[in-house]
Amino acid sequence: MAVGVHILSDMYGVSPNLIERKEPIGQIVEEAVRVGGLTKISSDFYQFDPIGASGIILLAESHLSFHTWPEHGLVTLDLYTCGDPSKAEIAYEYILENLMPTSVSTKRVERGKMIGENINIIQSDHTILA
Repeated sequence: MAVGVHILSDMYGVSPNLIERKEPIGQIVEEAVRVGGLTKISSDFYQFDPIGASGIILLAESHLSFHTWPEHGLVTLDLYTCGDPSKAEIAYEYILENLMPTSVSTKRVERGKMIGENINIIQSDHTILA
């Protein structure tokens, strides 16, 4: 059993009008949180000069973050939630429907799958510590 789902998505072919400025994409992800029934704690969006945006929404369930490259029509999105995974899926589908990418690469990772099991600590060089 996992404690959460982590959706990692690269969205290609997104209209630059939706991702050049922080306001349009910020409104989309804020509404996705509401539609998905997630609990917003705070949010912060940054406008790059001349174009592009990054943002994060801190959730009681974890976080949603994005980065945009309007010159490439690219949005990278990171949505991690604990609890009911269907809420993350609803929020993610809302974002897809509103950004309308022409191509998407998505990975879903179950987080904390080994909770309650006898776990070894692994260092970054993959050396196992007992």
